[in-house]
Amino acid sequence: MKRPPIRILDLAGSSAEMGRTHGHSHSDEIKAYTDERVNLVAAGGWTDGPIDRADVLDIADSMLDAHRIFDEELFTELVATAEAAGISPAEAVVVGGFTDFVDTVRAQVGGRHPDSVVEDDCTAVIVPNHRGVDGRGYYGQTWDMHDTATDHVLLLRIRPDHAPAALVFTTTGCVGQIGMNELGVCVGINNLVCTDGTPGVAWTSVVRGMLKASTAKEALDILLAADLAGAHNYLIFDADGTGFNVEAMPSVRKTTTLATEPIVHTNHTLHPETSAVQADKDAGLLASSSSRLARGRELVADGLFDEQRLIGLTRDPEAICQVSTEPFHIESSGAAIMCPSTRDFWACWGPPSHNDYVPIRFASTANVEGVVPL
Repeated sequence: MKRPPIRILDLAGSSAEMGRTHGHSHSDEIKAYTDERVNLVAAGGWTDGPIDRADVLDIADSMLDAHRIFDEELFTELVATAEAAGISPAEAVVVGGFTDFVDTVRAQVGGRHPDSVVEDDCTAVIVPNHRGVDGRGYYGQTWDMHDTATDHVLLLRIRPDHAPAALVFTTTGCVGQIGMNELGVCVGINNLVCTDGTPGVAWTSVVRGMLKASTAKEALDILLAADLAGAHNYLIFDADGTGFNVEAMPSVRKTTTLATEPIVHTNHTLHPETSAVQADKDAGLLASSSSRLARGRELVADGLFDEQRLIGLTRDPEAICQVSTEPFHIESSGAAIMCPSTRDFWACWGPPSHNDYVPIRFASTANVEGVVPL
């Protein structure tokens, strides 16, 4: 489980140029990961029954217009990534937004949410400014998924022509999952499962769209206006200390504003409005989400935070840092810590308990060689 420092891919220029660089740089890996994801959906384990591969891609194709309407530049980047990697734009929707995509598929085919399904199970924390050393707040989370996803973790260092530069934790072929832009706006997620999926825009494009914002409130407005395909919890935090937690389902969103206490969130809804459209979860996975939530709240109950303490939280062996075991093979495939007021960003590839964090700089000339790991 010991891995090297997280891989970094620098993308700059127009949306098409960034997409082509991403697709060409990891084409073989993207194609393999895409085949795995499409085949998972077709096999039916995620949707309560097998589906023809052509039907899977037809559903993905029906979502492309929502991606274009949400953000034309990101749509161009997605299409360019797909073309350069040798996959179709529909396949890029599947590999780049898998957990939202299966929410959509279940709604389209009328399948229930199978109890055996494993979806990503992240633990996320916003620490308000007054609870940080020297008045600096933090955002941090693990990114947990089936252990086969860990190989595909990647850090994008992007400098678009028409948007703020950003550091984006993601997987190959995916426009973004967690990140911070150069203005200090941070966006993170936990996966949720829903019964109201629709052919909308996948969460990964929504995250990247929010990273174009100059404030947390602006990012929140982008999220609230999005035609979402599936369910995710979004956490937003900025350099001024403004923060939000949003349980976002396609048909309903519940927003909590950061106040005096840290926000901790895992993988189940906490509000009646969103719980009404939450799909059933396996009892063991629900227990994991509940225990991680309780443990996270315990670990942030008092005292001041710096990056070392938040890194320690992600390494917690009691509940938060997951190591692949039977029967689900979920693991913490990586993690990210951000300090928006200073623009500091630390990332880890693989379970934090077994791997080092490294600082990532916004400057494209910087790299992780020669730095002291955390």
